[in-house]
Amino acid sequence: MATSYRGAGLFNSGPHRVQQQRIGEDVVSLFKLGTPGPGSVAIGPLERRVTVTGRLVAASDAALWSLVDAIAAQLQDPPLTGTLVDHHGRTWADLSFVLFTPEDRTDRGRVVSLGYAAEFVRFLST
Repeated sequence: MATSYRGAGLFNSGPHRVQQQRIGEDVVSLFKLGTPGPGSVAIGPLERRVTVTGRLVAASDAALWSLVDAIAAQLQDPPLTGTLVDHHGRTWADLSFVLFTPEDRTDRGRVVSLGYAAEFVRFLST
């Protein structure tokens, strides 16, 4: 099974990993809220965050940048909502693709590749 977002297999050209981030309550120190003394308070649930990290792999520089352009085309303002499906069949509905961070260099050999991180968020409010 391939990884897809909104039906597009954006990350399948090379190895990648899908990781769900922290789940639970957002906790803030009372000191940060302006209350003197020790302690913390839960201020509400964390937004769901999922990160895809990996390498885009292509036969040429032009093909690699076509992969990057296809990913960049999914980044909208305001962010669109879609379903992310990982290569094990796990799904996360109502995620917004909010950030794509390519690594600082392109590796060249028999193939051309670029490391990246892609971040998705399920916003609690719209």
